[in-house]
Amino acid sequence: MAEAKVGIIGGSGLYKIEGLSHATEVKIKTPFGNPSDAITLGTLEGVKVAFLPRHGKGHRISPSELPAKANICALKTLGVEWILSVATVGSLQEKIRPLDIVIPDQIIDRTFLRQDTFFGNGIVGHIPFADPFCPVLGDILYDCARKLGIRAHDGGTCIVMEGPQFSTRAESELYRSWAADVIYMTGLPEAKLAREAEICYATMAVVTDYDCWKETYEVVSADMVVDNLRRGIENVKKLMKKAISCLPEKRNCICCRALENAIITDPALIPEQVKRDLKPIIGKYIK
Repeated sequence: MAEAKVGIIGGSGLYKIEGLSHATEVKIKTPFGNPSDAITLGTLEGVKVAFLPRHGKGHRISPSELPAKANICALKTLGVEWILSVATVGSLQEKIRPLDIVIPDQIIDRTFLRQDTFFGNGIVGHIPFADPFCPVLGDILYDCARKLGIRAHDGGTCIVMEGPQFSTRAESELYRSWAADVIYMTGLPEAKLAREAEICYATMAVVTDYDCWKETYEVVSADMVVDNLRRGIENVKKLMKKAISCLPEKRNCICCRALENAIITDPALIPEQVKRDLKPIIGKYIK
């Protein structure tokens, strides 16, 4: 079922896409449960897209409770090859200011409650993850931001914390000592699952605050995050539309062949139910 080329995962404050033509909602059931919400299919800048609000409409789902496996599986089932993720982040560096956009290229995983792989239950796979975001898509996003005159940062290391609480000052200073650039709660397991599904994945990260390390700045709160997100989201929408129109017809990056040599289980020993459940993910390699 090929319905869309690009998936858009909306973060806090982005629960619908304006300017989507021929829009229709679909509800997809996956072997991993239901996605966060109905997926809106339509056309944006002449490209077929699938929009999914990460936290559900009305922001009902906590970061630790997100059905990430169902979300990525549903987008893969729809034929999505590229995922543009929108997220709100806190800055860990003076030079990265509130309302800036960061296109990260590295992740440090500080989560501990989340299911972060499609593999297991009789099948073992080890994907390469040295570069957790698609470098091609990241370059497109940064180039488009530069052309639009949007203040953006090319690359950066993000901490993905469990949440839902914000950091302590000690944690924030620790992450700064690691030379991390931003911190948020939703980049994983999305990036890992997207790579396992051979989908190109990149994040447009809107900086809403300085986390809590900067003592001369107001302590981070949910109200601050939402207020700054409202101010920064217009740039995200412009960037998203521009980037979608610049995607190449064919992919030739590490993402589109991530499973080529990753599955090490003897196909004859993989349970048939697992093969059926993972068909959208592994069907190209395991029959």
